[in-house]
Amino acid sequence: MIFDRKLEILQVHCEGEIGNVLVAGAPEIPGATALEKMNYINNVDDSLRRFVTFEPRANVAMTVNLLLEPTRPDADAGFIVLQADRAHAMSGSNCICVVTALLESGRVAMVEPETIVRLDMPAGLVTARARCENGRCLSVSIDNVPAFAEVIDQEIDTPRWGRIKADICFGGVYYGLVDVEQVGLTIEPNNARALAETGIELKALLAEQVKVKHPTLPGVDEIAYVMFRSQEPDGAVRTCTTLKPGRVDRSPCGTGSSANLASLHARGLISVGDTKVSRSIIGGEFLVQALAETEVGGRRAVIPRITGQGFVYGKQQLRLVDDDPFAKGFALSDTWGPQVHLLD
Repeated sequence: MIFDRKLEILQVHCEGEIGNVLVAGAPEIPGATALEKMNYINNVDDSLRRFVTFEPRANVAMTVNLLLEPTRPDADAGFIVLQADRAHAMSGSNCICVVTALLESGRVAMVEPETIVRLDMPAGLVTARARCENGRCLSVSIDNVPAFAEVIDQEIDTPRWGRIKADICFGGVYYGLVDVEQVGLTIEPNNARALAETGIELKALLAEQVKVKHPTLPGVDEIAYVMFRSQEPDGAVRTCTTLKPGRVDRSPCGTGSSANLASLHARGLISVGDTKVSRSIIGGEFLVQALAETEVGGRRAVIPRITGQGFVYGKQQLRLVDDDPFAKGFALSDTWGPQVHLLD
């Protein structure tokens, strides 16, 4: 079989959340910055995103990260997060996947015991510190873009649960943070489907009732995800981020944990230097630290550091041919959930 044109992908997961890295074969994306390139994918041509994130080449529980040459001189590499609904500006778990893939594949030189990798992302410059040993990337700490609270205790009217409250916070993308008790659920694997469908329903209600617009990032103007949260007996935060069309993040969610840190910071519950553990629906953990205070567009903000581990578990080649009958991909409700129509 001849692969005249192909996409080369490294298969990676972070705490169980698949964040594959498209390392070669992708077309050039127009745009002078990573943000402009993301907006081009979202507003002009989404064919590559659909090709790599829909069936028959993909499944619902995964992301593909498009590796880019950096558009700024202070970065070592760039990437854009491609998911089934759209391209997104930032993801903590996917940063960890990308850094792990870059170092273990030799695309960025590994220095032991620590390698610093600077990432050019639509949300801004993100600095990663990777702990390395014997050619392996053992953990990655992401110094995220500033996180801030837009609204604390935003009231939302819902047909099913009455009036509930959400914190609207930015942690790389915008989140609606909802204490899970308000929807009568708990964050555990047996509730994954119910949590996913509830989160997508709340996301639609938030879109109708709450408007957001990042003060410095044009095009970052939607609440991307609903993240449910609860308190663990040991002080950790149990997290469950829900993604279109209806699934849950397997990892503790880096940008969601950053948004939650901004919520805690706005409430006066954490200070610079404090740490929190974010624990996922399947028990994976991120260590979340408040590094510093800053300001974004007049909003009081905090710089989060997210630490976790990624694993490269394989390689993949996708063949590109002009007569592929499903080049635009498809998604069916048997695995993608009953709200799959929301992807259209």
